[in-house]
Amino acid sequence: MSGGLWRRALAEFVGTGLLVTVVIGSGIMAARLSSDPGLAQLENASASAAGLTALILFLGPVSGAHFNPVVSLIDWALDRKTRGGLSGLDLLVYLPVQIAGGIGGAILANVMFALRPVSASSKDRFSGHLWLGEVVATAGLVALIFALARSGRTNLAPAAVGVYIGAAGWFTSSTSFANPAVTIARALSDTSTGIAPGSVGPFVLAQLVGALIGGVLAVLLYPKAVGDTGVLVPHGDSEADDPARGVSA
Repeated sequence: MSGGLWRRALAEFVGTGLLVTVVIGSGIMAARLSSDPGLAQLENASASAAGLTALILFLGPVSGAHFNPVVSLIDWALDRKTRGGLSGLDLLVYLPVQIAGGIGGAILANVMFALRPVSASSKDRFSGHLWLGEVVATAGLVALIFALARSGRTNLAPAAVGVYIGAAGWFTSSTSFANPAVTIARALSDTSTGIAPGSVGPFVLAQLVGALIGGVLAVLLYPKAVGDTGVLVPHGDSEADDPARGVSA
């Protein structure tokens, strides 16, 4: 693994892990401080939105701040002909480190709140209307990300993506997981933000369907990408770090 790819993989591991820590940790804190479900949801959604915005600003220049396997998959699929997106090798590295980072983030959140490091969630989310919510949440997220990327407005991504995730936590029936790595990780925390292991598969499938819809929508609306490189913000690697990639993702 080249030096540049090693740094990008580390950024994706840390970013996905901290994203899960924010989601689960704020959910635990909200449940402990608030007896009102609506207030607890507001606290969790706002913390998740703010945390994601900060993480994109923190790590976006290194890896593009995917933190999400479906974002990496669509980045690879849309730009593989032009070599503007992830290479096949990048994709093979990004996916497992995102999942591993998410699992680490769930463990960290559990331990911070004096819970068992790993506890299978008992929160059942096995229902068709929730799957539809995941399709909608993921399609919107992916369409937004790649619309910004293809129109040369990635500088707006930290705020735009954070705001979208905060809103989707309210307007979708599933409360917007929209991320397979986060979904898998949340199955390891038996807290208010968890998901029962038996509910993970349909959620991930719904996210894949939503990602496909979002990617197609972005291409239909913005058929020609202009100006920018990377998914969220340009990657920080130099050509000397990774000659096969240059400065683009």
